[in-house]
Amino acid sequence: MSGDFLDTARAVIHAEAQALETLSATLDDSFTAAVELLLNAKGRVIVSGIGKSGHIARKIAATLASTGTPAQFVHPAEANHGDLGMLTRDDVVLAISNSGEAPELAGVISFSRRVNIPLIGMTKAPDSTLGTQSDVVLRLPDLGEACGTGVVPTNSTTMTLAMGDALAVALMKHRSFTAEHFRDFHPGGKLGAQLARVSDLMHKGDAMPLVSLDTPMPDALIEISRKSLGVVGVLDDAGALAGIVTDGDLRRHMDGLLNLKAADVMTTSPTTIAPGALAQEAVATMNARKITCVFAVDENGTGAPQGILHIHDCLRVGLG
Repeated sequence: MSGDFLDTARAVIHAEAQALETLSATLDDSFTAAVELLLNAKGRVIVSGIGKSGHIARKIAATLASTGTPAQFVHPAEANHGDLGMLTRDDVVLAISNSGEAPELAGVISFSRRVNIPLIGMTKAPDSTLGTQSDVVLRLPDLGEACGTGVVPTNSTTMTLAMGDALAVALMKHRSFTAEHFRDFHPGGKLGAQLARVSDLMHKGDAMPLVSLDTPMPDALIEISRKSLGVVGVLDDAGALAGIVTDGDLRRHMDGLLNLKAADVMTTSPTTIAPGALAQEAVATMNARKITCVFAVDENGTGAPQGILHIHDCLRVGLG
């Protein structure tokens, strides 16, 4: 019995993979026209659809918005009860209907025509109401569905989703949308953590444990304890990071420690990182060097510490 389940799963996945291959092969100049229409929009992309197409439309709108193209999903039924007021002449409408005849879309289609809002239709039926009314038609191959009965949206929704992803990526590449821009739209969760910079997580200003070269070790120990990071940075006369005092340094200088100065105990040329580096890079550096802290120093060559990052700061946001 389990073999039957696996055979069914593989057949569905194979059918949908073939559908995507067909979609790729049948893309034409209408895709370019759609991208150019979206690029020239002064307002937002209004994405609309009903049923399974509506679920896909929500995802397409979210993907566009998170990759630099302002977009909003408008439910076609709600549009017919006042939400058409969300549409402006500066917008572009992307309406999705596999058959092209979803009655709920009638209001969105007619309103876009009446006030001259550009309309992109995504459908398998270019001769349908949606197809004939659209300024640009993104045609989906009419391949049936992968369910075997032809009634469960499978191939059609997979192709619709892929077409939406293709639009979003084409737009973001044209706009030179970078990982830094993407991070700005995704500050939370695992993704935000992976794209976080050292400067986003590091301790700055008075939170940094710092002493001078001639600081007596009793005072240096107080600074280590007060800042609770287990280390202290040692500054030279120019304010550059000359060294760092760690637990290991303390153990190596136990004899007569309290009679020494920070310069006598510190490890010179400590590991540092740029404030603009990815926090993931800092984690990799700390793991490779078997250390728990790293100072971020000025990138303009002064060597002045700008902050300090502890491994716990990274673990707290999901890195490690």
